[in-house]
This record gives sequence, C-alpha cells and structure tokens, in this order.
Amino acid sequence: MTTDILSVRSARAAAAPPVLRGAYRLLFPAGALWAVVVAALWIGALAGEIVLPTAMAPLAWHQHEMLFGYLGAIIVGFLSAAIPNWTGRPAFAGIPVAAAIAWWLSARLALLFSSVVPPLAAALLDVGFFVAAAALAAREILAAGNRNLPMPLIILLFAAANGLHHAETMGASLPAGLAVRAGFSIVLLLICMIGGRIIPAFTRNWLVKAGREATAPAMPNGFDKTVVAGAALALAAWTFAPDARATGPLLIVAGLLHAARLARWSGLRTRTDPLLFILHLAYAWLPVGLVLLGLALSGAALPSTMALHALAAGAMGTITLAVMTRASLGHTGRPLVADGWTVAVYVLVTLGALLRVLSPVLPLDYLLLLKIGGAAWGGAFLLFVLAYAPKLAAPRVDGRI
Repeated sequence: MTTDILSVRSARAAAAPPVLRGAYRLLFPAGALWAVVVAALWIGALAGEIVLPTAMAPLAWHQHEMLFGYLGAIIVGFLSAAIPNWTGRPAFAGIPVAAAIAWWLSARLALLFSSVVPPLAAALLDVGFFVAAAALAAREILAAGNRNLPMPLIILLFAAANGLHHAETMGASLPAGLAVRAGFSIVLLLICMIGGRIIPAFTRNWLVKAGREATAPAMPNGFDKTVVAGAALALAAWTFAPDARATGPLLIVAGLLHAARLARWSGLRTRTDPLLFILHLAYAWLPVGLVLLGLALSGAALPSTMALHALAAGAMGTITLAVMTRASLGHTGRPLVADGWTVAVYVLVTLGALLRVLSPVLPLDYLLLLKIGGAAWGGAFLLFVLAYAPKLAAPRVDGRI
C-alpha cells in the first residue's frame, strides 16, 4: 500500500506544472514578497501615511506578519524541500501544493483585513496552516523512520506561539510580548540548530574540495551541545522572565558562546564563495543580537530595538535569503554558484540590517534611516523574487522531476 501511494505521488509530481512540484517553489517567492509588502505597509503606517485595515494595532500586525507570516512561509518551504531528502520519499506536488499556498495566502489576507474578517476566523486559518504542516511533516518522517522528528514538534511550538499572539491581540490576559518573544526564540533556536548542522558541513565539504582539508571545521561535538543548551536557557529566560536580573547576563554569555562557535567554522576562508560566506555572515548576527539584547536588559544605554533588529532583520532576514538562494539553485538542478544578482541580494540585506540596527544611535534623521534601511532590506527580498521566481517556476535544468 505504501509503495502504491508513493508511486501515485511520483506520478502526480511528473504530471504537475514545475511550479507545483514542491511547496518551496511558491512559498519561497511568496514569503519573500510578503516581507516586502509588510515592511512597506509598516513604514507607511509608522509615518502616518496610511491606515492599515487590520483589527490589530499596527505594530502588533507588523510583528506578527514578519514572524508568523513571512518567516512562517520560509520555514514551511524549507521543510518541504528538506523532507524528501531526509526521507527518500517523493515531495507533495500538484493540488496539495496549490492548496497549501492558498491556505497561507488566505491567512495573510484575513489578518490584514481583520477589521472586516472575524479575528477568530483569521486566527484559525493562520494557526491551522502550521498545525497541518507539522502533521504532514511528522507523517513523512515517521513513515521513513527518520531522525528529524523534532522538526515538526518545533513547528507545533511555533503554531502555539502564533495562537498565543492571536489570543493576546484579541484581549486575552497574557504577559505583554510573551507570544512574540516565544516565536522569536523558536526561530532563533532553529537557526542555532540547523545552522550548526549545515554551515560547518558545507564549509568542510567546500574546503576539502579545494584541497584545504587541514583548515576544515570540526564536526559538531560536545561544545556545540553546550552552545545550543546555553541558547535555549537564555532564550527561555527572555521569553518567560525578561525582567529577571539573570536574563541579561545569560543572553550575553549565550552570545559569546555563539561567537566562539562561529569562529571555529573557518568562515573567513570561504569569502571567495558568496553562497557559502553569506551563511557565516548570517549566523554572525545571532551572537551580535544576543549580546546587544543582554546588554540592553542589563541596563546599558542601548535601545532594545537595536538587538531585536539585529536578530530579526540581521540573523533571520539574512539566513532566510541565504537558505532560499542555495536551496533554489540546488533543487532546480543548477550549480551552487552565486551570480551578480545573488550577490546584490546579499549586499542589500546586509546594508538594510545594518541601517535598521544602527538607526537609533546614528546622528541622522531616524525615520529617514528607517526608510532607507527598509528599502534596502525589502529590495533584497524583491530582487530575490525577480531573480529566483523564474527558476522556481521552471523545470529542473538537469531533467529530473
């Protein structure tokens, strides 16, 4: 029976339009485009130029859609690309992929227009998308006896944080900011865990291929487990007890541990390969953001927005573009080589993140810097869509399905 189901799925993939051969083919460009839309609408609302048609406060909507809207799409897209590799089972294709994209988009529009759409209906659509994605991922992983079962469990935690944020915006009595901090922490732990797997592995493979095996990073060991555990403890403290005296120091220590971890990965040796070097640069934002957040909570004269933008615009924004570009090339059968457009994407997202982080302390007009930084950051995602959507909509260049 299982063989018959997999055969049907393979046949469906062969018959489907290329753009529907895996949810990542639409979720990557859709999520990237939504990041541009959300950033533009938020800056317009902040400047008093537009009024958003959502029942949420503008800041709450902005936080929700950057975290659970754009990032949620990229996370589920990444899973849809990775799970067939993990399990050896054919990817979902055709109608299931179209339904998933329609579900995600319906949730985005329902939330944007939640002054008209009942907020509870919007919440059920939004949370349900992640619950369904986690259930399908768990089914595939369990069927293959694969070791990546923690991934769908993390998606369920992300869905729970999403539900908490909806409850908070609908008036539930919850600690202020708990849901956003929880969602942030889950994404940061994903970066810590997945980045800790793929970055040293890709770097080692690249250095070995270049005949520089002696400089290749060691595979993950006990130190990496300590770093992950330290990050989990510090982020849990920030999520549930942001005002506790120990939270700031825990975040600083976690940031320093991540900096030491990154230093072990030979990142500077990869600077001639933008597709690989950007992964190291993206991860570098994680210790920067954790240390800045720890300092802000410990009483340093630093606005906490600097830390949050380092973690969001910096770590999350850069790692999603790094992963999307690499996965899009690999899964469409193209060489893992960054062209000029891809390098421009990396330059823009880095410039945008820097301006978003530094705008509160630079001696220039804050709103102007916010607009320039937002334009650069959003421009990176728009350029990704323009450069990569045609590749994702086309058949694989190597002739495979």
